[in-house]
Amino acid sequence: MASQAAGQTKARVALYLQDKHPIRDGMEYVKYAEEKGFEAVWQAESRLVRDAIVPMAAFAAVTSRIKVGSGVINNWTRNIGLLAATFLTLDDLAPDRILCGIGAWWDPLAKNVGIDRRKPLLAMRETIEVMRRLLNMENVTFHGEFHHVDGIELDVVHGRREPRNIPMLIGATGPQMMELAGEIADGVVLNYCVPPEYNLPALEQLEKGAKKAGRTLDDVDRPQLIVCSVHEDRQVALDGARELLTQYLAQQPHIAKASGVKPEVVAQIQAILGWPATHEQVRQAMHLAPDDLVQRITASGTPDEVKAKVRQYVANGCTCPILYPLGDVKLMIDTFADGY
Repeated sequence: MASQAAGQTKARVALYLQDKHPIRDGMEYVKYAEEKGFEAVWQAESRLVRDAIVPMAAFAAVTSRIKVGSGVINNWTRNIGLLAATFLTLDDLAPDRILCGIGAWWDPLAKNVGIDRRKPLLAMRETIEVMRRLLNMENVTFHGEFHHVDGIELDVVHGRREPRNIPMLIGATGPQMMELAGEIADGVVLNYCVPPEYNLPALEQLEKGAKKAGRTLDDVDRPQLIVCSVHEDRQVALDGARELLTQYLAQQPHIAKASGVKPEVVAQIQAILGWPATHEQVRQAMHLAPDDLVQRITASGTPDEVKAKVRQYVANGCTCPILYPLGDVKLMIDTFADGY
């Protein structure tokens, strides 16, 4: 676990990629992050832009050490057998380097593609249980409310038959999902666009869940997504983060709620942005995300300022910052190559 002492600390750090860069550029950034000692790269899968699996395979194929995680896929849209087979395949490509981050998705997007997110806690519990058993190379029969399988197993004829070491981390935002992660998962992927103090009640819920399973909080890994906009010109850095925040506050209400943004501000932004939002609409609404909001829920500013902000998240329980670079990616990687 990263030290929580103030000042420079050589600690765990990871890279987060979404859809901001061409995949081949992402492959080069991941190779560079590996050279600079980054622990992992996490690939987003949120909006209807880019799935996580194809980039994960690309990143795994051009590296040899860095871990590759889904940050995060959802537990609704892939059949459980296919989901387990997909991660088996990724592990074949990069043995013991694959991380499965999985979340309950969000509305209105899920609803708009026909997914009824009912009983999300039970659905997640069943998904984790069945997938774990399949990746343990068991023959599985399971009849739950969401998953029904009869005598299935991963059908490996040519390849490794041993159980796979693929940690399961739940992408949780709300308190109940946080508690569930503490109980059943190897870790939690803490969300971004939240202030550092958001972590404190989240840790309480994680610990509550961990105790149910006879574990402690230290048994639950807690990597955290953090928007990171770094530039020697502080205002350029803030503007880079502001553009992203404007879009997210309108389209992902659960993040807006967790970040403490006033509902009326969200409503004003939503009134300007369409679905999907255009670049012009985002630019038009950016003034509604003031500097103090950007600074409160992201790590944005000069290299020294972003390091100081990341240390706040770590001090509040994040075990591995997963940094989403806005602007010069290599500058951000260099900024954190020697710790924070």
